[in-house]
Parts: sequence; C-alpha cells; structure tokens
Amino acid sequence: MALPTTPDRPTTPDRPASPARDAAPAIATAPAPVPADSVIATADAVIAGHRERIDDLDARIIALIGERMTVSGQIQATRIGSGGRRVHLAREMEILRTYGEALGKPGTAVAMTLLELCRGRV
Repeated sequence: MALPTTPDRPTTPDRPASPARDAAPAIATAPAPVPADSVIATADAVIAGHRERIDDLDARIIALIGERMTVSGQIQATRIGSGGRRVHLAREMEILRTYGEALGKPGTAVAMTLLELCRGRV
C-alpha cells in the first residue's frame, strides 16, 4: 500500500501521512470591506460620546473651581481678620510648583489662572 507524499515531507512507514500536519497552509482572506459611510457614522458616534464625556468633565471642573474659590475666600477672610495679608506668596509659589510638576509649563499657567480667580473675593 503506497502512502501519499508531499515534496517537503515524505511519508515513511514510521511516519504516516497526517492531513493536519501535511496540509498546505490556509490562505488568509481579507474581511469584507465596510462601506465608508458606516465607518464615518461609527466615528461620529464615538466622537459624540467622547464630547459628552468632556462636557461632563468640564462641568465638574467648573464646579470644583467654584468650590476652590469659596474656600480660598474663607482663608483670605480669616487671614485678614487676624491681621494678616490677603495673599500668601509662599503658598502661591507652592501651588505653582505643584501644577507645573504635574502638568508641565501649561500647568503653571492653569495655576496662575486659578490663583487669579481666587484672589480678592473677600
């Protein structure tokens, strides 16, 4: 009885043919193309979802800034009431350094804006 052979893997009596081992590699087929308008619609939906999330984050950031302004005003009122100055420069430098280290140069600009918003609200 003759066993089938392949050019690169001959069949011998101690090595019988194996369809899984000796089969030619499967040819990969490309997925069916997706219509361009479907891709655009999907991208638009993803972008819209992310924009909603950004709007929510912005609302929360604005609320936190408002809260920060209130607390800062309370600190300033207490400091002035006890004979101190409205602004504590060493503390402001600490805040600038914290934001700068966390966010780089733009972080320092964010901190400057926060400090400006929070000064003089007494």
